[in-house]
Amino acid sequence: MEQVKTRSRHKSSRSLQINPFKLSAPMGATLAFLGVHQCMPLMHGGQGCSSFTKVFYTRHFAEPIALQTTAVTDVTAILDGGDYSISEAVKNIGNKVTPELIGLYTTGLTETKGDDVSGIAKRLEVPLVYVNTPDYEGGLEQGWAAACSAMIRQLTNACSDVDDNLLVLLPHVSLTPLEVEKIADLIAAFGFNVVILPDLSSSLDGHLGEKQAALSSGGIRIEQIRDLAQAGLVVSVGASMIPCAQELQKKNSQLRHHHFPHLSGLVATDELIRMLLDETGFHAPPQQVGRWRDRLRDALLDCHFALGKTRFILTGEPDMLAALCAIISEAGGKVAAVIAATDSAALDDLKAERVMVGDLGDAEDLAADYDLIVGGTHVEALADRLGKGMVLRGFPNWEQLGNQLVHDCLYQGGAYFLCEVANAITRHQHHGKQ
Repeated sequence: MEQVKTRSRHKSSRSLQINPFKLSAPMGATLAFLGVHQCMPLMHGGQGCSSFTKVFYTRHFAEPIALQTTAVTDVTAILDGGDYSISEAVKNIGNKVTPELIGLYTTGLTETKGDDVSGIAKRLEVPLVYVNTPDYEGGLEQGWAAACSAMIRQLTNACSDVDDNLLVLLPHVSLTPLEVEKIADLIAAFGFNVVILPDLSSSLDGHLGEKQAALSSGGIRIEQIRDLAQAGLVVSVGASMIPCAQELQKKNSQLRHHHFPHLSGLVATDELIRMLLDETGFHAPPQQVGRWRDRLRDALLDCHFALGKTRFILTGEPDMLAALCAIISEAGGKVAAVIAATDSAALDDLKAERVMVGDLGDAEDLAADYDLIVGGTHVEALADRLGKGMVLRGFPNWEQLGNQLVHDCLYQGGAYFLCEVANAITRHQHHGKQ
């Protein structure tokens, strides 16, 4: 049966979400600022909001997470316009550490009361980037992208000349630290000096430091952010990152932009390699790249027999879903449904029978339509209750170690992912017969 290209999103039939997996925009901004060297994320909101975020990411990455809060209370929410809470929080941070940057971002509470973070930030004599990220608008992807745009807008210097050897990589929030590193390494193999914004590949990659740091360790440096507009080329990955690339182009109209909805599977990786060959004039990619392409082609053949008879449902962030849907479809898998946390252009034209913005309650309603579910930790209970197969991907994954080392993109990661899914299908079928 030929896959159906879905151009519009279906709305959930229910009037409320009963089993949500959506994450907030402030959580996305937190993660973005953790990709900046020696940065302190400062959440302007209640202490519970920051505590939840800190615990969430600590469990997912199995790493200490640097995060501070303005600790807005019921009283200060009514009486204070944000000046006192923010200035006191900045003062407290300065008494303990000396960050190279403070990333100030809002929550639903402080946005609702209308705090002027822009005006307050301009009066503070510290290196600071501010961004509005209300909980009630968008989600994880939007918060990450908003923080990236704010850093470019407020820190990057405008210029008119370009360095054709300098390339800026703008990855979406669902790319793991190792995936970001692999993409950057591939681009660097073509002779580019790659700068990544934000760069989790060196801050939350699971490396063992000499001691536990109070600030983000690794990541892009402030001086690199200031010089981003000197790049000859910017590569954005994921629909959520297009506005960030456009923000950078405002700093230098000479900068060329190449966008990729995702970099998973054979077709998408071929497009990246083709672009790099065109930009550099190389006649062929490095030999090992071609070798991994052959391995992915073999994996597509080997795994087709398992995936071709399996119906999938995918849940998570839109940019991640676009990538997973593409590679599963390439191997012959039938994507019965895609359920996204938020709406996005990434959901257009997916090879899926149904695309919707919803929650795991929708996944339960569609139980008769699929055999295996892909998503974060919250799908585990659902899969167990319904007797479905499961592959864990996205946020959060509290059941497995090494989330920062998961690698599903490019030729190499695509081969790994297909084999993992095929093996999960085989295990599920074996246990189902017992």
